[in-house]
Formats: sequence, structure tokens, C-alpha cells
Amino acid sequence: MEKDEKRLTIRDWAENDRPREKMLIKGAQSLSDAELLAILISSGNKNESAVELSRRIMRECHDNINELARMSVADLCSSFKGIGQAKAITIMAALELGKRRKTNDILELKKITASKDLFNLFEPLLIDLMHEEFWIALLNSSNKIIEVKRLTVGGSRQTVVDIPILLKTALEKSALSVVVAHNHPSGNNCPSNEDIQITKRIKEGCNAIGITLLDHIIIAQGQYYSFCDEGKI
Repeated sequence: MEKDEKRLTIRDWAENDRPREKMLIKGAQSLSDAELLAILISSGNKNESAVELSRRIMRECHDNINELARMSVADLCSSFKGIGQAKAITIMAALELGKRRKTNDILELKKITASKDLFNLFEPLLIDLMHEEFWIALLNSSNKIIEVKRLTVGGSRQTVVDIPILLKTALEKSALSVVVAHNHPSGNNCPSNEDIQITKRIKEGCNAIGITLLDHIIIAQGQYYSFCDEGKI
């Protein structure tokens, strides 16, 4: 047990406040986000059961799992009494598994047919980040995904893209076309002048080696901008 006062454990919960039993009887889909979180943390604190603490955590995150995922281990430990490092790490690990499952489902040689496919591909990778990252998806002749790879990590406002590395990556995988994506942590999905210029340079580089740049999308808190949809590619 983590260092703190005596906590309310599962044996102390009211009959209708036991999410493990509810899951066994009704299935995982019947549980709220807070109840699933309560199963992860197992116990609460001196004044709250695990369910009560989990409900408070979700309220602080506006009942939004994505907001919870943006919190660090240190944030969770400092903000919520009863959440120590071990519990915070458990929460982060569960959220990461969920993100990877969603991503893996999409990566099963999915064919890219529209910008919405790209949003569904990259959004799980970028949604929780408080800094910019630049990613590439390599496609075969049928526009099916060969590989998805992060190219660069930047600051809160901009990331620099090494275009020769991008092109080298595409050639090594024998890609016939590529799509690129990056995020705007600010939530503004409009392209900056730098975004426009880098897209132009990537397209020129791809054309020079016989590879097609299909699209560049910017992901920003549930929204996206597609250069292709806007006629900018």
C-alpha cells in the first residue's frame, strides 16, 4: 500500500459501488470511465472510496479521457490525494495500451482513401501531446500502409522537419507515396506560414525522386486540416 492514511478498499465499498462485480455481471461496457479508473487504482484515501476519487479525477478532467491522458505522473500525484506514483503509472500504462490498440487496428494494412482515414491514423498518436511531433506514413502502390514513423519532436509551437531524412526513409521502404502529419497543441488547426512552406518543400523533394506526396494533415484537439482537401497539395 502506498504511503498515506488508511484508505477505503474494495471491502469498504457499498454494494452498488463495486465496479469489479458490475463488470463480471454486466460486462466492461456497462462501466463508466470513473468506474474503470477505480478498478485500476483499487483503493481511495481516508475520505473517499476508489470510485469517489475516480469520479473526482474525471470531473477535474471535464469527464474527458483525453484530458486525463495529457496529465503526467507528477500531475496526478500532486493533484489528487490517494494517487501515488504506482497508481499514476498504472493509469498512464492503461491509457497507453488503449491508444496502441486503436493504432494497431488502423495499421493492419489499411488502405488510405480520404483525409478522414489519415485523421483516424494519426490522431491516436498525437492527441495527448503538449509538444509538436512530425510523422510520416509510407504507402505502397495500392495506397495501403507500409509503415508509420515519427520523424521529429519539437517544442510547444513548432517542430523542424529534416526533409532529406524523410525522403531517405521513403526510399528505404520502397514507398510509392507518402503522407505526413503533425499536431498543433494549441488546438488551432490552421496552417502557419512555416507549415505551408515545409509542405511545398516536401512535395518538391518527393517529386524529384518519383514519390507522390498525397497529403499533409494538421491535427489539433479533435479537428484537422488537410492540405489535399483544401487544394494546397
